[in-house]
Parts: sequence; C-alpha cells; structure tokens
Amino acid sequence: MEISLLRQAASFVGAMLILVGYAGQQFGWMNPRRAPYNVLNGVGSAILAYIAFRPFQIGFVLLEVTWTLISIYALFRGAKAASTAT
Repeated sequence: MEISLLRQAASFVGAMLILVGYAGQQFGWMNPRRAPYNVLNGVGSAILAYIAFRPFQIGFVLLEVTWTLISIYALFRGAKAASTAT
C-alpha cells in the first residue's frame, strides 16, 4: 500500500514535534510540567494518531491516542495548578 506524500509529510511533522519536546526535556531546555512541552506532545501524537487510523494499525492507534490524552490531561493539570497558584 502506497502512502501519499501529504500523509508522509504530516507524519514527519508529528514525529518532529514529539522529538523536539523529548529532546528539549532531556537537554533541560523544556520543563515537562509546562505548556510548551505538553502542546508539542499533544499535537504531535494527535497527528500520528490520525495517520495510524488509515490504514488501521491497532498498536499505533492505541499508543498515539493514549499519548494524546495524557498530554491533554497534563496540559490542563498544569493550567489548573497555575490558576490556583495566583
């Protein structure tokens, strides 16, 4: 099955967003409890989850949907903590 150039480009962007967040955290440039890190992870994993649905790949769908949900939870948890701290 051939994958279109647009889907390849989208999956590349999704992977790069996750990798930028991961590298930023590993090198101390990003705090995993702050919004930028979780936005990168959430958007990147959402893109990859969308790509994994066609053709349907259960392992990747499970991984990316779970990753997206956890990133969204962390983003809202951080926003809630910031609003109660002020």
